[in-house]
Amino acid sequence: MGSTRNTPGSAEDRRARIQRMRAGEQARERRNRLLFIGVSTLVVVGLIGGGGYLYLQKADEKEQTEAAEKAQAEKPVKDEKSWKAEELGRDHVSTPVSYPMTPPVGGDHNQVWMNCDGDVYEKAIPDVNAVHSLEHGAVWVTHNGDADPADVDKLTERVRSTPYSLMSPVEKQEGALMLSAWGKQVTVDSADDPRVAQFFTKYVQGPQTPEPGAACTGGLSS
Repeated sequence: MGSTRNTPGSAEDRRARIQRMRAGEQARERRNRLLFIGVSTLVVVGLIGGGGYLYLQKADEKEQTEAAEKAQAEKPVKDEKSWKAEELGRDHVSTPVSYPMTPPVGGDHNQVWMNCDGDVYEKAIPDVNAVHSLEHGAVWVTHNGDADPADVDKLTERVRSTPYSLMSPVEKQEGALMLSAWGKQVTVDSADDPRVAQFFTKYVQGPQTPEPGAACTGGLSS
C-alpha cells in the first residue's frame, strides 16, 4: 500500500510555507516592538537623567547664590547710617511727626501702615504710614528727580518681587537712590550697586525689625 507524499505545489505545502512566513513576520514584529521599547526607554531615561541633572544644577546654583548673599549680608553695609532703636519712638499718633532724617527710618507713626507687599507707589506717600511699614520689617526704596529712570525701573522690579518692601518718590532726600529699614539707611550709586542686594537680604524682616511677622497688607494703599 503506497504512502501519500506532498508535491511542491500541493495545498499542504503552500499552507506550510504561509505558516512559516507568518511565523517569521511575527518574530520580526516582536523584535521591532522590543527594539522600539528599548530605544524609547533609553530616550526617557536620558531625558529624566538630563532633566534631573539640570534640576540639580539649578538647585545648586540657587543654593550657592543664597549662601553668597547670606555671607554678604553678615558684613556691614558700606556707608550705612544707623540709629539706636531705643532712641526711636514707636508710639501711635494721629498728628504729623517731624522726623530728623529724610526719609525717616523710625519714630512715632500712624497706626495704619502703608501696604508693603512689594508695593510700588508712583506718588509720594505719608511718612507716618511708611514708618509703620518699617516697624513691620519692610525695606523702603526711595528716589528723587535726579535718579536715572533705568535704575528706578530695575528697583521697581526688585520691589515688586519682594514681600515686605515698598517704593516711592521722596523729592527732598539728599541721595538720588536710597534704601531705608528701621534704624538703617544707605544711599546707593545705582540699581546694580551690590549694596542693594545686601541691604534687602540683611533687613527684609531682619533682626532690626521691632515687630517681625506683622502684616504688610491690609493697610493704606495710596
